[in-house]
Amino acid sequence: MRFACAASRASVRQDRFGNDERLSASTKHSPLVLPVSSGCVPIAILDNLLLHKVLKSGMRHDAPIPFLSGGGRATELILSRDWSNHPLGQPEEWPEGLKVSLSLVLNSPESMILCWGPQLHFFFNETYIPLLGPRVEWAMGALFDEVWSDALEQAHPIIADAMSGKSQRFNDLYWKLATDRGMADTWWTFSYSRILGADGEVAGLFIFTNETTAKVLADKALRESTERQRQTLQQMPGFVSILSGPEHRFEYVNDAYVEISGARDFLGRTVREVFPELHNQGFYELLDKVYATGESYSAQAMPIHLDNRAADQADRYIDLRYEPVRDPGGAVSGIFVGGYDVTEQVRAQRALAEANQNLAQRVNTTVRELMATEDALRQAQKMEAVGQLTGGLAHDFNNLLAAITGSLELMQRQIAQGRTTEIGRYVTVAQGAARRAAALTHRLLAFSRRQTLDPKAVDVNQLVAGMEELIRRTVGPAVHMETVAAADLWATLVDASQLESALLNLCINARDAMPHGGRITVETENVWMDDRAARAQGLGAGHYVTLSVTDTGAGMTPEVQAKAFDPFFTTKPMGQGTGLGLSMIYGFAQQSGGQVRIRSEVGVGTTMCIYLPRHTGAKDDGPSSEKQPVPLGPQNGTVLVVDDESAVRMLMGEVLQQQGYTVLEASDGSTGLRTLLSDAAIDLLVTDVGLPGGMNGRQLADAARTARPQLKVLFVTGYAENALVGNGHLEPGMAVMTKPFSIDDFSMRVREMI
Repeated sequence: MRFACAASRASVRQDRFGNDERLSASTKHSPLVLPVSSGCVPIAILDNLLLHKVLKSGMRHDAPIPFLSGGGRATELILSRDWSNHPLGQPEEWPEGLKVSLSLVLNSPESMILCWGPQLHFFFNETYIPLLGPRVEWAMGALFDEVWSDALEQAHPIIADAMSGKSQRFNDLYWKLATDRGMADTWWTFSYSRILGADGEVAGLFIFTNETTAKVLADKALRESTERQRQTLQQMPGFVSILSGPEHRFEYVNDAYVEISGARDFLGRTVREVFPELHNQGFYELLDKVYATGESYSAQAMPIHLDNRAADQADRYIDLRYEPVRDPGGAVSGIFVGGYDVTEQVRAQRALAEANQNLAQRVNTTVRELMATEDALRQAQKMEAVGQLTGGLAHDFNNLLAAITGSLELMQRQIAQGRTTEIGRYVTVAQGAARRAAALTHRLLAFSRRQTLDPKAVDVNQLVAGMEELIRRTVGPAVHMETVAAADLWATLVDASQLESALLNLCINARDAMPHGGRITVETENVWMDDRAARAQGLGAGHYVTLSVTDTGAGMTPEVQAKAFDPFFTTKPMGQGTGLGLSMIYGFAQQSGGQVRIRSEVGVGTTMCIYLPRHTGAKDDGPSSEKQPVPLGPQNGTVLVVDDESAVRMLMGEVLQQQGYTVLEASDGSTGLRTLLSDAAIDLLVTDVGLPGGMNGRQLADAARTARPQLKVLFVTGYAENALVGNGHLEPGMAVMTKPFSIDDFSMRVREMI
């Protein structure tokens, strides 16, 4: 709407939405009507009700202008603005309808906006302030089109509908907005509703709004995590299904499961409903037993009859494993089903037995007998791995379900009880579980025997020297072997026997890649990698010891390199390799905090390089991945916590109180300074750097030290700029922590300073 507010005369103008709108004197001075579900209520009546509620609740009128009372920071922004040239005039002269509506907004605990007059002058309450980002200092009283200039294309149609009486609510609506983080993708839940004057004309808009960006992103991450898990199960080599409840209801089946079972209506139906032909075949009873006892079950070459297959395909044989899945309380909630169709192997074995009755047939089927035997061996090895993989998968699912469902249940309980202060913590736990789920694919593809390692400080040069003679005898005289040992090689914390096994395995692979002889080079080296180089190798930045084996063999194509670490993948002839060696080396290297990488060129050769972290401690000490616990026991002293963010202030205060400290709190610099200038005994000042009210944390600390020269100060800040604490210069007795920080780190720092 592009017309001025007229206090004494009526005018008809066309607003920005193409509608004729009458702005009368009543807009500025007469009562207005607010929309309610059953009609409209005169604002004079609403004013009396509001006044009665204010008097009854004992609300303080701490603002110079009574109707602005209770608005906190929003009231301060109104009073600090120069209204002399504003179309609405001075606050004392504002229309009664605006005063009452604004008082309602200012005193609401919900995040609210009031847009007044045909030009939609923008007002907001204290709860709304965090949503304004960089606009907060100038937005009060400005035009809506100026405040949200970057969102007008979306906002105008919504405003037009609201003005015409079509009030709407929007959930998780996307907006691209300028925030205190710069231009950002954001999501909002809000509603627009118009305010009518006594004459029925539109006087303004009420807007209830909350930003839901964090919730939307968390939901998206959970969906992506679930999809990654589904894809992981889909890519498993055998058949997989997940059953829930004592009735064994299907929640998931992969393509391999459908292939052996035939097309059926699986999801949401029980095993008995999907497979009625399994009656009297023992499968129902096995599932019931696994669910009742919580004990896993496995079988090889188990016969099964399926009705919906061709007559010659109805009788099948499967290697099968049932693994119980438990809920967060430890009770069995479902069953993970995995296995392989081994029908062809069983039929081949039976055909071989029948062939033994006739010598001529046995000669003709010699090759098939060998293949069947080798396939059976390979299948036995696969089934052993399936047991480990399914066990690990069920364990990982249980952990993820415990973290995610447990957090959601606690959030639901807190909300039902009206307690919302700890919901953020449970959200963080659920998000952490979702992030850990992203690593599930890598753990499934990286086969590991999950052996218990015995890491010790090892000199890899000495280990190679001790293995050299054994390696030479193993690779044979046709292969020339040489070692290149780095001078002053660092120690590494590793299981020496597993490293010896990995080295021997790599040398045997190198020998097999050179059937006509060649050269093997075993080399050690100290390596330092920065963030960029480390990320390229899948490691963290730091110091590493490398052990590499290089051959002059045929090399690997990129396709072979991509599958080299997959379980059961091998390029060797049948019977000469299981395809598990490199998978085990990969798992061992990762268990040891390192990595293994391939560099290969077809026709030139291959280098297999194991990266192991440098060990700098005593030889008998192993690295610890756990944080040192914060010492327990009561502490003495008084700490003043100054932070304008109430949640952060409350959190720090509770942590310190739990440690035994006496805690004083202030929400701004001026309040904190008054406490510091009092006679209260204060041992430590913990203050945010960016504080409201014209005094930042550094200024507060400097002012406090004029009265308390020995006062110790801990700055906590969400900013990275050193200028906030004096260009990086801190006086003795001062320290800085950057948000976010862990509770343990905060507690330890406070203890160190007091």
